[in-house]
Amino acid sequence: MKKILTIISLPFIISSSVFAQKLSSIEQKIVAQVNTQLPQTEALLKKVVNINSGTLNKEGVREVGAIFRKEFDDLGFKTEWISLPDSLNRAGHLVAERKGKQGKKLFLIGHLDTVFEKAMSFTPYTYLNDSTVTGQGVNDMKGGDMVLLAALKVLKDNGLLDNTNLTVYFTGDEESSGKPTSISRKDFIDRAKQCDIALGFETAIGMNIAATARRGSSGWKLNVKGIMGHSSTIFSQQAGYGAIYEAARILNEFREKLSQEKYLTFNPGLIMGGSEIDENKVAIGKDNIISPRVTVTGDLRFLTETQKENARIKMKEIVSQNLNKTKAEIVFQDGIPSMEPTPENEKVLATLNQVSLDLGFGEVKAGDPGSRGAGDISYIAKYLACLDGLGASGKGAHAPGETMNMKEFPKLIQRTAILIYRLTR
Repeated sequence: MKKILTIISLPFIISSSVFAQKLSSIEQKIVAQVNTQLPQTEALLKKVVNINSGTLNKEGVREVGAIFRKEFDDLGFKTEWISLPDSLNRAGHLVAERKGKQGKKLFLIGHLDTVFEKAMSFTPYTYLNDSTVTGQGVNDMKGGDMVLLAALKVLKDNGLLDNTNLTVYFTGDEESSGKPTSISRKDFIDRAKQCDIALGFETAIGMNIAATARRGSSGWKLNVKGIMGHSSTIFSQQAGYGAIYEAARILNEFREKLSQEKYLTFNPGLIMGGSEIDENKVAIGKDNIISPRVTVTGDLRFLTETQKENARIKMKEIVSQNLNKTKAEIVFQDGIPSMEPTPENEKVLATLNQVSLDLGFGEVKAGDPGSRGAGDISYIAKYLACLDGLGASGKGAHAPGETMNMKEFPKLIQRTAILIYRLTR
């Protein structure tokens, strides 16, 4: 039996030796230390997951922020809590900085809040099996925050943070940003502009995919007016088509003329029509009355600013071609900008890919931008090179039963530590 075990383990020993030869002695030490510190890393992860920090639970967000702040203080970072005006109804942000002159200036992004508000049913940190844990925000994104923090701890313990220039920015309202974002993201953007590379620790889509691009998100509102009258006169020259038929025409033409464009989506999320729509968004109408009013609200997602602007032009053209006795207008509202694919982003991906190959974790490729929503990193993407999706891996983000892959967790920490180490030499 012993011989069989020896034969089975031999390829693993040989493989590990080959991978180790691609890492420096310091990097090999980093890998080993991540594994040694894993129990403490997981204990802290469990602690923050078991604190509700839904975006609107300001006390919970601040409590999680205070825990992380102490950790960064202990690592020698200068920490600061960025408060926001009361009118924004948000907790604020945590910033931790180290100033130095060695290597690239890194902007490292996480967030403290989750989509799970305090009134929702609570799911504590729980093992589902030997490799999967569940809990509110365990992968989106407290697991990602811990990937970054654990990597920085190992680097600090080996004296590898000395003379580096790092800004860690954990926002407190990523899941529902305070409005206007010109206020809630001003400090975030200003600090990012002082850096060379931004790394985002949102949920990883497995070990071998990273985000060099993310779609942006904006809103739109369609208002349609018609002539109210008896339903028996619909389609007549005098009564026209009514607001509901005109709204239907517009939405259908959006679908027919724009729905095949790659990375462009536009979703009508709410539609109201009738003889009246009151201030509480309640529509009143009757079957025998031609509707004089319709309101539709929705979102528009895009990969580039050019794609967004071109889509808006086409949508306005469709809206302007009104049916008889109707009038429509569409208003657009900017939201989160896109993180456009750039050669600079690809260079950072190439560095990550080499780290992964040297660790024996396989090739890392750019993910499909259409598979991700908008994120904080998009606010700064036009100012510096960006790479996202470096956090914890798992499934079911934003839904009850969200999970995290514990087998990949230490590997992602190792990869992050060596990536930061190489970028800051």
